[in-house]
Amino acid sequence: MTYNLDYLKELESESIFVLRELAAQFERPCLLFSGGKDSILVAWLAQKAFFPARIPFPLVHIDTGHNFPETIQYRDWLVEKLGARLLVGSVQQWIDEGRLQDETGYQASRNLLQTPVLLDILERNGFDCAIGGARRDEEKARAKERFFSHRDEFGQWDPKNQRPELWNLFNGRKGPGEHFRVFPISNWTELDVWQYLAAEQVPLPSLYFTHRRAVIERDGMLLADSPFLPKKAGESPREMQVRCRTIGDLTCTGLWPSNAGTVDDIIAEIATSRLTERGGRADDKRSDTAMEDRKREGYF
Repeated sequence: MTYNLDYLKELESESIFVLRELAAQFERPCLLFSGGKDSILVAWLAQKAFFPARIPFPLVHIDTGHNFPETIQYRDWLVEKLGARLLVGSVQQWIDEGRLQDETGYQASRNLLQTPVLLDILERNGFDCAIGGARRDEEKARAKERFFSHRDEFGQWDPKNQRPELWNLFNGRKGPGEHFRVFPISNWTELDVWQYLAAEQVPLPSLYFTHRRAVIERDGMLLADSPFLPKKAGESPREMQVRCRTIGDLTCTGLWPSNAGTVDDIIAEIATSRLTERGGRADDKRSDTAMEDRKREGYF
């Protein structure tokens, strides 16, 4: 399959410019790493941006304790390959210490519990910039973000209190205790990401490719069967050929029926799909403003 390499190089150049700019403006940045394709892309771009030096900031992963095992395996492999530093915030540890309480019920998820753990690790380490892999085509709340997205001293986001970004001029001015979230791949689409990863031959988690897995069908979604997923009466797992389009907490990450075994297969599948990747996330279906509400509270 052929790609528009000139266009992909333009996107790469813009993202590398943003990464170098944030490194110049902030004293203690970090890169939020979920193990999904977008954070993998940002880590890959960061390696290019600062080569031959190592990535000059740590990767931060907020581990819900309900991750796909494949995600953790890939995370550890990539950190070693890049020679990067890794900091892990554990939701399970906070629950064990009584600082957080698990949700209950059939829709229970630990996604919301990531927020206080994230804000704590940012504060304890003095991080003044957290780099994320959000894209503007990903979800409607993402479209309100800037490249440099201001957070107040409580880690909260106010979409009305963002700085204009004219001619690629980024304003990282902040007050005491405040920080920024920076999104270097804001102008990329899901298709762009996959085409770039294919062109660069970036190794990817096996979850993105078709595999057989026991799933539960619920509310029009397929969820991975696991000890963490309470089953309703009448629900029983069945094996299907599926893959992930987005990777998050195991209990709320929808799986997609698919025969895509290569990156080129995935690109062809996405190009003809009328459903967005977030359409398979149970946590986004809690309300029409679910993502924006979580972002206001300090979510990724």
